[in-house]
Amino acid sequence: MNKNRAEIRSNIRSARNKLTKSQQKSAASSLKVNFTQHLKQLKTAPNLNVGIYLTNDGELDTSLLIKELWNKNHLLHLPIIHPFNGTTLLFQRYEKNSPMRVNRYGIFEPKLNCAQICPVAELDMLLMPLVAFDDNGNRLGMGGGYYDKTLASLYQQNSYSPQLIGLAHDCQKVDRLPIEAWDVPLTTIITPSKTYQW
Repeated sequence: MNKNRAEIRSNIRSARNKLTKSQQKSAASSLKVNFTQHLKQLKTAPNLNVGIYLTNDGELDTSLLIKELWNKNHLLHLPIIHPFNGTTLLFQRYEKNSPMRVNRYGIFEPKLNCAQICPVAELDMLLMPLVAFDDNGNRLGMGGGYYDKTLASLYQQNSYSPQLIGLAHDCQKVDRLPIEAWDVPLTTIITPSKTYQW
């Protein structure tokens, strides 16, 4: 593959931002169905600790999935940019009445409350945004490296918790991504049309 990461990032972001509101709405509905099926197959325990994100920049809309997980009494946690190192993420409990703030990227995140932080290793499942993914479960993010840095120590320890699940539009799949040593591959990626597992 000749395309570098910046070019892939630009092309895929452009493609997903061209999706119409109707296409986004349909994709969000299909995501909810596919994710629910995935949970049933896993036969997971009730009240899972789930890390999830709020949609930004044309990403696959997670709002219906968030409502569904709340309805099933799972405990949701949103990423917060670490207030001290600024390069990793904390995951804080997210409820319908959680006080929110806008971070440096214009994305809503909960106002920091240390009592509601869930250590990453205690998440059962982490649903991650991505810009592109390939046939081997490699993920290309926005370029800040927040998720890779946050998960680096767990990946080095071969930890199986949390289960890492990427969420993406079908148009975000490429045949092969150029990968770097710090990239953390995913075990599962769910799109509106398919669930990929490695």
